[in-house]
Amino acid sequence: MSFEHSATLADSRCPPPVAPALESLLSESMLRVDIVGELDYCGSWFMDEPREDCGLFHLVGAGECLVESPALREPLHLKTGDLVLLPHGDPHSLRSLHENGAATTSLICGELHFSSRTPHPLSHALPSCFVVRALQADHVFKHLTHMMVDVVNSGLPGRRVLLNKLADTLFTLAVCDYASRNTDQRGLFAALADARICKVLQAIHENPGQPWTMQTLASLACMSRSAFAERFAQLMKVPPMQYVTQWRVSVAERLLRDRQVSVASIAEQLGYSSEAAFRRLFKRVSGICPGRIRSAGVSRALN
Repeated sequence: MSFEHSATLADSRCPPPVAPALESLLSESMLRVDIVGELDYCGSWFMDEPREDCGLFHLVGAGECLVESPALREPLHLKTGDLVLLPHGDPHSLRSLHENGAATTSLICGELHFSSRTPHPLSHALPSCFVVRALQADHVFKHLTHMMVDVVNSGLPGRRVLLNKLADTLFTLAVCDYASRNTDQRGLFAALADARICKVLQAIHENPGQPWTMQTLASLACMSRSAFAERFAQLMKVPPMQYVTQWRVSVAERLLRDRQVSVASIAEQLGYSSEAAFRRLFKRVSGICPGRIRSAGVSRALN
């Protein structure tokens, strides 16, 4: 396994600007954030987490701990208010720093699930592990972490629902800050740093139903077709037109969960000449037919 540095977010009084292309991607990410544990440890303790198929995160509500993982060059020392994220579910362990003491450490632990059946560029672009330091985070991040700890301590009925919504916002803040500040960028974040490719991504995200062609995308980037195709594929790891198709299918997955919108209307909105053509393409890319996505959405709503 290749080792990656953890990324520590820099200090700022105001949240850094975020590329519109990233905002639109986050809005269509179909990410589900679930709080799965509110843990309190005292004295010496050890928690071992195996590799998971979902992303993982831990927020330190109080106290301190060490995080160790093959994805890290060295252990991370976490303090109160720090957030560590392992977007790819890498195995890791957390342990007490107080072998013989009675110091208490509380953790809020959660999972990150991308529900889209198409490859999501955000999940591929994030590093194996990164941490948001409370002492270096902006006031919005700090306010959210304090609110989550308050909700846990309140004992309110339905607090898991509140925590899930707050954690979703916290993850979004962490991703935006990582994208804006980290210099060791790859994939999507490297593409967002390229003004020409970023402009194309924003256009695709905001207008997926446009009749995009290689020529129109290259013209938008003010590049030749060959240079644009090479640069886009180098940064995004997929050819431009394949990315357009994947994005349309991702948007379609979200729209299909709303039974008030017909499949024909979705096909037209995404630029397909017929409902049949859309259904064939959707099944080819996602592996299932649109009707199964719609049925799954209804089942979740009823449960």
